[in-house]
Amino acid sequence: MQQLDQQEWREKLENDDNSVVLDVRTPEEVSQGYIPEAKVINIYNAQEFMEEVENLDRSKNYYIYCRSGSRSAQACMVLDKLGFNKTFNLAGGILKYEGELSSE
Repeated sequence: MQQLDQQEWREKLENDDNSVVLDVRTPEEVSQGYIPEAKVINIYNAQEFMEEVENLDRSKNYYIYCRSGSRSAQACMVLDKLGFNKTFNLAGGILKYEGELSSE
């Protein structure tokens, strides 16, 4: 896992054609706005989270965020233990994110 600040995370993501953005927040949090094209997997639903993660492509680079950066750091550690080689945590989470957000 690499801990990246907002600028590093966005720059790395914009230049990565093998990327997947993961939002590990709750549905209620996601409804308040999310990073476009993010795949949502609620880390608080542990069984569903693990099932979804098992189906992810391990050759991809995962850019993971949550509200403040704590749950996404946990998600990065889980993915790392499962054999994912490239995980990037958004330090400060979506609270500090300065890019475009979508809403439902």
